[in-house]
Amino acid sequence: MFIGLSVLGLMGWLFVPASSPATLPPADATPFLWDQDELWSTLEAEFGATRNAGCANVNERIALEFGRLADAINWLEAGDHSPGDERLDAIEHGLFAVAPLVAACPQHVSSMLDIVKRLRSALKRTSRSWDIRDEATRERVYRILYGARMAIEEILLQSDVDVVPDLMLGTDVPSQTPSVVANGLRVHSGDILVSRGGAPVSALIARGNDYPGNFSHIALLHVSEQQEVSVIEAHIEVGVTVSTLEQYLADTKLRIMVLRLDDSLQQMHADPLLPHRAATAALTEVRERHIPYDFAMHYEDPGKKFCSEVVSAPYADLGVELWEGLTTMSSSGTTAWLSALGVEQFETHGPSDLEYDPKLVVVAEWRDHEALFDDHVDNAIIDAMLEGAEAGNTVGYDYRYLPMVRIMKAYSLLLNAFGRHGPVPEGMSAATALRSKWLDDQHQAIKAEVLMQVDAFRDKYGYEPPYWQLFEMARTQVDSPDPH
Repeated sequence: MFIGLSVLGLMGWLFVPASSPATLPPADATPFLWDQDELWSTLEAEFGATRNAGCANVNERIALEFGRLADAINWLEAGDHSPGDERLDAIEHGLFAVAPLVAACPQHVSSMLDIVKRLRSALKRTSRSWDIRDEATRERVYRILYGARMAIEEILLQSDVDVVPDLMLGTDVPSQTPSVVANGLRVHSGDILVSRGGAPVSALIARGNDYPGNFSHIALLHVSEQQEVSVIEAHIEVGVTVSTLEQYLADTKLRIMVLRLDDSLQQMHADPLLPHRAATAALTEVRERHIPYDFAMHYEDPGKKFCSEVVSAPYADLGVELWEGLTTMSSSGTTAWLSALGVEQFETHGPSDLEYDPKLVVVAEWRDHEALFDDHVDNAIIDAMLEGAEAGNTVGYDYRYLPMVRIMKAYSLLLNAFGRHGPVPEGMSAATALRSKWLDDQHQAIKAEVLMQVDAFRDKYGYEPPYWQLFEMARTQVDSPDPH
């Protein structure tokens, strides 16, 4: 009798619907909006007109625009400037003015890449004296640096694959830490690897904040004096791990960027081996204890760590505070979705925002044509889905699978007790696992429709749909509101 009642009680528990995630207060901030749909349409029209007319008619104009941008960068490099200086507006306008012309005339791609590389280096060096926590200042840095990235990537996607190198060099920063050559680039101990995964949740991490970006994951590189390479990173499935460089590169990554501490920093003058010591501390910690994944994204909780903490914590211990401007999530729809997936901290260290940190220099970035386009499609879909979230769409899950996943979770907890990993990640509930699958399924269904529209667009116009077109394609596939 008792056993029967216990079985019935267990069966009843397995079928009890999961409670709705708690509604947590969003960050006290304001989402950035470009709000320039008319400009994007104008740029696309100019690109199309230039393709039809030929480059001979615009080569002189391109040279003039390049000259203006070069003069503005010389001015930027020459001294300290206020983030409110109007010449910075001119730089942003100049980038967007020349981008459609270069996209139509790929012989100018190399020169455009050089200009953006110089601009990024100059602005990051200048912004070191700015208060990145100030909203207007942060918006200034984002508009120029992310705007430059937008311009370059639209150009690259319209260019022949042969014109675009997989490895694009940034600013070379001298380093005294141990190093190795990887994929044609010399990397040093303490370098920060910022990447983008191929899963829908990776796109959500990159886009689901007030300053949407292109990166979802961060890892810390350690190179021993014997040139043994270790990559320290936090994975949702297993927590913080150490892998070889080959294992790191084997995971699906749509892009990888290498960041390095600027050698002109006071801390680097005092201790040139500081990055190596930070990487060594991180490596030692993960070898000494199991560090679970921090789904809540509490960047000041040392017991658990998400990917950004793997980098920020050891550097902070040595006096280098990264993420001067915290990543914020203030849109109610976005925070509701992130809450459903286990996030609790909406002011945190997001991977994309590290690109704008003035203490760090972009050394290089790997990206190829196919992966770059896939990245843009995934971003556009998530942006459209988050727009739907603001209209009331919620994260659902398939109730029918809840009992089975709860059993899998119980089995996973048993394995966790013996130091092993199960099918449901440590720290993730059964309902959250199903919500994550719902996100995957919704994203894949929308993507299948968007890719059909992409093929039709290519057939009709003869070029790749730019990002704003991808977003409109995705938007047509997102229902509002979602009844789940």
